[in-house]
Amino acid sequence: MWLVDIFSTYLFGLKYLSIFIAICIAISSFDDLIIDVVYWVRHIWRHFTIFRRHKYLEANQLYLPAEKPLAIMIPAWNETGVIGNMAQLAATTLDYENYHIFVGTYPNDPDTQRDVDEVCAYFPNIHKVVCARPGPTSKADCLNNVLDAIFQFELRANLQFSGFILHDSEDVISSMELRLFNYLVDKKDLIQVPVYPFERQWTNFTSMSYLDEFAEVHGKDITVREAIAGQVPSAGVGTCFSRRAVLALVEDGDGIAFDTQSLTEDYDIGFRLKEKGMKEIFVRFPVIDTSKKIWQLSRVFGQAYRASQVICVREYFPDTVGTAVRQKARWIIGIVFQGYFTHNWSKTDWILNYFLWRDRKGVITNFVSFIAMIILVQLGMLWLYQNLWPDAYLFLSIFENDIFLKAILWLNLYFMINRMAQRVYFVSIYYGLIQGLLSIPRLFWGNYINFLANWHAIRRIVKEGNPHRVAWDKTTHDFPSLGEQNRARRMIGQILIEHQCLTHAQLEQALTHKARGVKIGTWLVHEGLITAEDLARAIAEQGRVGYESIDAYQIDPLIIEKVTDNIALQYAVLPLRLEDKTLTLACESVIDPISLAALARKLKCKIKYVIAPLGQVTVGLRHWYARHRGEDPRALLDHARQSGQITEIQASEIWAYFTSYQLLFAEVLLSLGRIDAASLSAVLLQHAKTDENLGSFLVSRNIVSQETLENALLIQKKIQPTMQSLIDKATLIDKTKPFTEATS
Repeated sequence: MWLVDIFSTYLFGLKYLSIFIAICIAISSFDDLIIDVVYWVRHIWRHFTIFRRHKYLEANQLYLPAEKPLAIMIPAWNETGVIGNMAQLAATTLDYENYHIFVGTYPNDPDTQRDVDEVCAYFPNIHKVVCARPGPTSKADCLNNVLDAIFQFELRANLQFSGFILHDSEDVISSMELRLFNYLVDKKDLIQVPVYPFERQWTNFTSMSYLDEFAEVHGKDITVREAIAGQVPSAGVGTCFSRRAVLALVEDGDGIAFDTQSLTEDYDIGFRLKEKGMKEIFVRFPVIDTSKKIWQLSRVFGQAYRASQVICVREYFPDTVGTAVRQKARWIIGIVFQGYFTHNWSKTDWILNYFLWRDRKGVITNFVSFIAMIILVQLGMLWLYQNLWPDAYLFLSIFENDIFLKAILWLNLYFMINRMAQRVYFVSIYYGLIQGLLSIPRLFWGNYINFLANWHAIRRIVKEGNPHRVAWDKTTHDFPSLGEQNRARRMIGQILIEHQCLTHAQLEQALTHKARGVKIGTWLVHEGLITAEDLARAIAEQGRVGYESIDAYQIDPLIIEKVTDNIALQYAVLPLRLEDKTLTLACESVIDPISLAALARKLKCKIKYVIAPLGQVTVGLRHWYARHRGEDPRALLDHARQSGQITEIQASEIWAYFTSYQLLFAEVLLSLGRIDAASLSAVLLQHAKTDENLGSFLVSRNIVSQETLENALLIQKKIQPTMQSLIDKATLIDKTKPFTEATS
């Protein structure tokens, strides 16, 4: 009987605990209801007013502004096998060209550095940054090192990035994301796009709970926050800062943009920019295929045709309880505890204070929700006992004659139904109705994860004695499989040796005595150690593409018209033929994946390319596309042959010799080391918009000096023989001897 008395006393105490918990839940739920009401009133009002008068902005309008230089910043610690896939996917899917990716690595993380080096070998717009201190430090510290490297790159390339974009190495970026940032970066200082986690097995409630939370927060809460407070918290990924914003952060931090003591530097920046009066926006921009009707779009049942097509960031989130708890604990420490000391309550902006309260209330409601679940389980077990157990004791209900508690519980029931309905809706419009319905049981598991994260955060703060002393607890990342991994590119010399075109001794001598301003392959051809065909085959093998010797003068003019002079000169390519809706281009060097994807977009067809022997494309570019044309060398050669000055065989030999000695001015600059490949790529994008010749353009922008320009032109002139000089030389030699032998 004493156990019954103790349990009755326990139930009496449980009643008052239930009242307290119910009141807390009611307050928090009413707070959530405010956001729901604002969202739906605003949504309905805009539907019947604004969008009746104005059409939705269509995706093709994002192409109107010229491509501004954009920098993507990626911190990487222990990201082996991840960053390569991310770069490969970005290069092949992003509908943009004028961007560079800067990856922050650590000196004590050689595996990640090696992975990034392999990626850099294939993608000239990806740059490795090695942080000054061994890792892991913090994401903010890594980003500060990356930002310093970006400013140094700007000085070398003489350009200024208009936007600075935050991403993680596991992010899958929407193809139109950079187009959207390019469209808005002149008008807004912080631009955030939604984050939608990738789905896993439906039984993985831990990872899928992220799906539910992000779908509702980025579908509704942040939209309301931006609308009524004008403040947007960065998600740390899919965020673009204007140049004005970044320079303001650097000035504000006395040279350091990101707060190295903060575990959530992205959240912190949103408030810092708001205090400076800068404009922030959360953008849900759908990219709709207007060529199809709504019913023709491929959708999962329950998806909304616009909401499911928004430009967003996709990524995998932790799939184990331990990793999820550590990640969410870091967010709680940064947003709630560090944020409390960093961002005090505003004395004037009560709306901002309201959202600060919403950010910080989780440290209370996570515990309250978990305790409420425990109470619910206990009451459920008690009900089962009293109704199913024979001769069970009938305890007095804790709800007996308590109208207030009953009213609160009924109110909370309605709040819970609304909460579930909101969650189901916002999950369904992106992921479909099945996932929307599954979000209901996942809601309870999410509460459990959040409770553990709260407890873990408090334990870490108590252990350190100060929230700012808590170290960065990095989350491990997954990335969608892309099949074949990037491999380090083999060197040309190594391939030539394998083909037995060259010996090790000859290669070493060439590397030692190579003339300035000439690539090693070109020098080997000019010295007669290998043929132009040998070099082309080696380059083709290096790039894993085909080889083909061409006569640029025999190309069909109708094919030439398919590529404009700006495109041909910028990428140094010649169109050869169009077969099965695929345009074949000729090039003398490997085309990187970013440029190849850009060519396909600009030419609006599938692209493949082949490597042509040295000089053949250069001669073709001058013949078909040169803006300032001199005397035609082929016409001179034909005239000399027809007039009897040289024989048919000599004419053929002279043309082969002449073409193999032709090289582009940009190649000389690269070989001189006055500009690197990545900087040159950025410069060529700017040059394509002008009518200036490349040399004048480089000098006028202070990219190279007048002295460097003259030196490069002198080297080019010295290397390249004129056609007339070769004809004159041929008339003086024995016509029975090969021309190349007589001129060696």
